Amino acid sequence: MRRHNFKNLQIWQESINLITDNYNFTTTLPKDEKFGLISQLNRSCVSIASNIAEGTSKRSNKHFIKYLEDSLGSAYEWETQIIICKNLNFISEEKFDDFENRIKKIQQKISNFIDKLDN
Repeated sequence: MRRHNFKNLQIWQESINLITDNYNFTTTLPKDEKFGLISQLNRSCVSIASNIAEGTSKRSNKHFIKYLEDSLGSAYEWETQIIICKNLNFISEEKFDDFENRIKKIQQKISNFIDKLDN
């Protein structure tokens, strides 16, 4: 297996962009959510890109896939938290739709990459 440069991976780049937008969004949440939704949103979003990056250091596709699966799990976790924000009226419909579309694309790309590495 050749090692990947995580900085060149589109899924990592898109995840990094999402982190920036996520952090900008979480500054608008109620301050009493600092140790709740804000913390969870930030940690799960950062975990998406971090697991992709860490996985590129592994010596086999099998091990890399494990980190990609962790990244995918974090993407679903982050999506769930955004849905909670919507249900609590913490996010505009427009911002929710943007985040929802972006995370679904990232999830699909991670899944496709896992499938490619698994063959």
